[in-house]
Amino acid sequence: MESPNQDARPDPKDISLIVIHAISLPPGEFGGPGVGQLFTNTLPSGEHPFYETILSLKVSAHLFVRRDGSIVQFVDFNRRAWHAGVSAFRGRHAVNDFSIGIEVEGTDKDPFEAIQYERLKQILNALTAEYPSIDRENVVGHEHIAPERKWDPGPCFDWKRIGVAKPGA
Repeated sequence: MESPNQDARPDPKDISLIVIHAISLPPGEFGGPGVGQLFTNTLPSGEHPFYETILSLKVSAHLFVRRDGSIVQFVDFNRRAWHAGVSAFRGRHAVNDFSIGIEVEGTDKDPFEAIQYERLKQILNALTAEYPSIDRENVVGHEHIAPERKWDPGPCFDWKRIGVAKPGA
């Protein structure tokens, strides 16, 4: 499923960061089509009251890891997905330009599933092999690149389970 919310990277060779996000749509509900609909601009306005507040968003991620471990790719890794918004990492702004965004189905208040951590480890292994400028120190949460406005993946995300020291610790 391809998202229209993407464009060319300024420098396709400059991929040096992975950003982990958490998302559920409707909020706190898992397994439905809401996330895919959001990323493809097909979210039905009348289906849930929360949807009315996000209909105008144009967002995406490279990958979405569902609670059952299935993976959906929305944007090719060599293109820029619109996942980070206003953000910075180590003094560099416009994080979308040089990062890969991975959404994990969950919230900042619920534990994530073991299979999601397994899939994330597999994804990280593949991406760090493909993009040598990414190492485990360049895997962070949305909360670490936009701390004034984002809090995901949140305190329930266990960074050690994907082989990453807690960012900022």
